[in-house]
Amino acid sequence: MNIAILSRRASLYSTRRLVEAAKERGHEVRVIDTLRCYMNIASHKPEVHYKGENLSGFDAVIPRIGASITFYGTAVLRQFEMMGTFPVNESVAITRARDKLRSLQLLSRRGIGLPITGFAHSPDDVEDLIKMVGGAPLVIKLLEGTQGIGVVLAETRQAAESVIEAFMGLRTNIMVQEYIGEARGSDIRCFVIGDKVVAAMKRQAKEGEFRSNLHRGGSATLIKITPEERSTAVRAARIMGLNVAGVDILRSNHGPVVMEVNSSPGLEGIESATGKDIAGMIIQFIEKNAKFGKTGTKGKG
Repeated sequence: MNIAILSRRASLYSTRRLVEAAKERGHEVRVIDTLRCYMNIASHKPEVHYKGENLSGFDAVIPRIGASITFYGTAVLRQFEMMGTFPVNESVAITRARDKLRSLQLLSRRGIGLPITGFAHSPDDVEDLIKMVGGAPLVIKLLEGTQGIGVVLAETRQAAESVIEAFMGLRTNIMVQEYIGEARGSDIRCFVIGDKVVAAMKRQAKEGEFRSNLHRGGSATLIKITPEERSTAVRAARIMGLNVAGVDILRSNHGPVVMEVNSSPGLEGIESATGKDIAGMIIQFIEKNAKFGKTGTKGKG
């Protein structure tokens, strides 16, 4: 098979591992810088051009699209889809998952466990919003934040009001969530491929930090998940329409709650913690599912 990987740099761990795994299984693979692609949007002959070359003949495309380039990246991916190339994750599913508020609304509608979450526009509603979520301590999140950036823990009502009003004053979109104290600064990253959790790790925040992101100094260890956690992760990925996803779960007193569904989960932490060949599993998924003109989207919304 001829596989394209949309990635800003071939040297990134996840991209490098996917190239290795594809070559080991006898496939042709090429890394394409997403932002260097440009498109001819024609009625009967859509094209993607790259550094003067007309790209064609790819059987599958693996999108490794960072949050900061979601708009352009999904446009490029959509163009490959129009050309009949099989996407590991479809453009509409990535867009759906990247919109934190929309994704939580979709998960809520389908009965997935979530932390109590509030969203408001007017500073006049802040006091009632805090009360609605359950009061302090609570977590305030920028909707556009990634890797723990733009996530604040407010330990008192006064602090929460100050932070929310400050964010609103900057005209940024935020959501307010209950703080799951019993998780003790840890979460579970479930790596879903197809309809199966193929690996799971526990991410623990460093001392004095409540965000467990590995980019923020958190540590990762192998963990055994419960059947309920496994089912929750698979269902969350399916609702988003993602074939490959990192589903982040907290263990709360009322069962597993989903914090986020990541459409471009990193491979380094999960492969290091579990010793599993996740990149190879993604290539195997492509081998079993890639067909011309097939998108494989499972979710709605």
